[in-house]
Amino acid sequence: MNIALFLQMSADAAPDRIGLVCEGKHWSYAELLAGARGAADLIRKSGCTNVALLDESSAAAVMTLFGAALAGVPYVPLNYRLADKDLAGLIERITPAFIVGDIERVDRLYSSSDNQLYSRADFIAAAVEAGKTASEEETEGDGVAVQLFTSGTTGAPKAAILRHSNLVSYILGTAEFASAPEGTAALVSVPPYHIAGTAALISSIYTQRKILMLPAFSPEAWLELASREKASNAFVVPTMLSRIVEQMDKGDAPDLSSLRSIAYGGGKMPIELIRRALDLFPETGFTNAYGLTETSSTISLLGPDDHREAYESDDPKVQARLGSVGRPLPTIELEIRDEEGRAVPVGERGEIYVRGEQVSGEYRERSALDKDGWFPTRDAGYLDEGGYLFLSGRADDVIVRGGENISPGEIEDVLLTHPAIADAAAVAVPSAEWGEAVGVAAVVREGHAQPGENELKQLIRDRLRSSRVPEEILFTPELPYNEMGKLLRRKIKTMFSSD
Repeated sequence: MNIALFLQMSADAAPDRIGLVCEGKHWSYAELLAGARGAADLIRKSGCTNVALLDESSAAAVMTLFGAALAGVPYVPLNYRLADKDLAGLIERITPAFIVGDIERVDRLYSSSDNQLYSRADFIAAAVEAGKTASEEETEGDGVAVQLFTSGTTGAPKAAILRHSNLVSYILGTAEFASAPEGTAALVSVPPYHIAGTAALISSIYTQRKILMLPAFSPEAWLELASREKASNAFVVPTMLSRIVEQMDKGDAPDLSSLRSIAYGGGKMPIELIRRALDLFPETGFTNAYGLTETSSTISLLGPDDHREAYESDDPKVQARLGSVGRPLPTIELEIRDEEGRAVPVGERGEIYVRGEQVSGEYRERSALDKDGWFPTRDAGYLDEGGYLFLSGRADDVIVRGGENISPGEIEDVLLTHPAIADAAAVAVPSAEWGEAVGVAAVVREGHAQPGENELKQLIRDRLRSSRVPEEILFTPELPYNEMGKLLRRKIKTMFSSD
């Protein structure tokens, strides 16, 4: 089954229904399908083996995604925030490619007659024109639908591939066709090169939500668009939600009464931030979605009822679930394993392994699945007695002090309970005595005095134990995050002296 069938189904069922609002233009489902079919004709005629998007979100993202699917060619959205050298290497790897977006930059970085280039405006115009007479032909089978380059910390990025079967399995397991009532509108503000952006487009079209596309995020623009178009659903990353909350706390509070659901993911959500958001949006259901590129997006959910129950509970164990990523989807198998690959008991930390039809675990270079189809996520975590999954960071981020494994997350959670600490990160620092020790980088909350190091060390000693007390604490104006809200621990490590 081809993911393009989802757009065809919605266009057949409700051709005049608005499927996309972007930059002031409203596109019906029939118009989006015609544009995708026109794009497919252009792609076929080009002879290119990949379809790339180097651009912010726009109607071109929808047409390239589904046009590539109809033509049977992988869709490869590229990170336009990459440095020139890194981006040039990715373009070389996908040549010959049909590339839409910032073609001046493409031509400057990797000029090749094998690539066919279109600016955003020229592509949309050409696809719409070609769509008037386009073929309804489509490619069947289990080919590659999407290729996403991972943001690896070392070496060249791996090319993660998602087949049509993976994405179809995810959508069918999490959504119901045409289930969105008339007027339902999903605000999409994550970039197209992230799996969350791709999944949001496909699931919104399948459920027949109107997509409100925000090409470049700012809290002011997000609040204005959500209010003006009466958004009912939205997906944000933690850094986006933090800026939205901050903007609202400054007094910017438009009418958001239509906003029934906010999903978030892509990075760690501070407990105090989600508590404040629950206060600001008392009638809105919050969902924490945890997933990876290699798993076709979400594999576990902390739903709206879970959020409110944890927020209102007096039971510490239930309260703690506000910091979890919920329970695995019914279509997903999940295990926590130790370094020997053995499943560990409830409450014990280890590496998260997952299995299911939506799990690709496949790269252009190799497959990461074991012989039984399990994918090692490289994320560390544990399950509580209720089956709720708690993340402890990347498996490689674990601090090994004198042979004891220490999760950075447990230290950070304690530090964030201090009223003067706005953000904190724990990393491994070299130690002559222990091999590795704990180093902490902390951000002081605006309007508060910087707390003393001994005060913070005592806080950790009181809540945890002495092995978790940091050897080094440094204060910094801000912590480094990528655009999806993931903490860049490798950069934090360089902030500490190795003397």
